[in-house]
Amino acid sequence: MAYRAIIVPGNGCSPVLQANWYNALAVQMRRQDNVFSEVILRDMPDPNEAYERTWLPFIRDTLGADERTVLIGHSSGAQAAMRLLETTKLKGCVLVSACVTDGGLESERISGYYDRPWQWDAIRSNAEWILQYHSSDDPFIGRKEADEVAENLRSEYTCFDDRSHFFDAESVRHVLPDILRKLNVS
Repeated sequence: MAYRAIIVPGNGCSPVLQANWYNALAVQMRRQDNVFSEVILRDMPDPNEAYERTWLPFIRDTLGADERTVLIGHSSGAQAAMRLLETTKLKGCVLVSACVTDGGLESERISGYYDRPWQWDAIRSNAEWILQYHSSDDPFIGRKEADEVAENLRSEYTCFDDRSHFFDAESVRHVLPDILRKLNVS
């Protein structure tokens, strides 16, 4: 079975093809055409505020996230992935720099992801597997927040000491091999 992969960036990452590690991962995943029928990397509507009310319908309805999709979310994209999983079944999910609160920042609060409790049971049950990556030197999201996500989701969690907020391609060199392993095609 071939899977669809959708890479959801963090807020402010537009044009997405030039931001962080997203295109480097997309290129690597597209080389796995026996595994992925499609790898989607598109600019998000409302790329700066990352409003949940805009991003979730776009990911689900426009990009086609469904039970044969591996969703890779970074920062605000990880928040979107977790909220999407509350109601939508996915094959698997990769969370990079995920958190549980807005960190006291109005710029994060307005997105809508943090105004209600997380539905951890629903998130877990709607993904066959969840990989999670964080770095203890992340300047935006403290390790305690990432640890809380990992504990509640029982994700397969890797915490680095030197990857900051995962801005460069080197930061995600483990992601594709881990995804392939989870899909049993490594």
